[in-house]
Amino acid sequence: MVLDYILLSLGLLIMGSYHLWLLLCILHHPTKTIIGINAINRRLWVQIMMEEPIKNGVLAVQTLRNNIMASTLMASTSIMLCSLIAVVMTNYTNNNDCKGLAKANYFAILLCFLVSFLLNIQSVRYYSHASILINVPAKCHGQRGRASEYVASIVNRGSFCWSLGLRACYFSFPLFLWVLGAIATVASSLVMVVVLYFLDIYLDWGEQEEMV
Repeated sequence: MVLDYILLSLGLLIMGSYHLWLLLCILHHPTKTIIGINAINRRLWVQIMMEEPIKNGVLAVQTLRNNIMASTLMASTSIMLCSLIAVVMTNYTNNNDCKGLAKANYFAILLCFLVSFLLNIQSVRYYSHASILINVPAKCHGQRGRASEYVASIVNRGSFCWSLGLRACYFSFPLFLWVLGAIATVASSLVMVVVLYFLDIYLDWGEQEEMV
């Protein structure tokens, strides 16, 4: 039992440490990460869209609508899994033989999907605001640069919430594999960190670094 607690904590520590390192890379070396590069390009995209909203308005709204649909799909999937896990958890924990660690594991999985649902709802909120703001011509504002920067920050927040919601789902995978044993949890955490590294890091963008 003690070994299970140690290995489960180790698996979560591996995932948490990787994401802390990734956060520092995004903040200090954004052009070396996919998230940072995408944030920079989204800012440029918003500036271009707002320069000619009559010409680019349909494209901008369609793009944001696609993002809203992706976030809605993730939110729907997450809340559906929350309901399913809650039912399984209720039936399982009513058994007197249910161990405390198993209860904690089910609760952690439920929490992952609940957090994912809330983050994706926030993503829909930001994208909905951006779909209106992006069609306001930049020339209508006294300070054009500040207007486009604000809209870009809204779009980026929506994307960040979507990414965090997806990461919350990633965190549930090692917890699901705990049913195979604590060693499977640690092994899956290591494999996931390696896979995420290749998905998150891109070193060929260039030497110039810009802050997100």
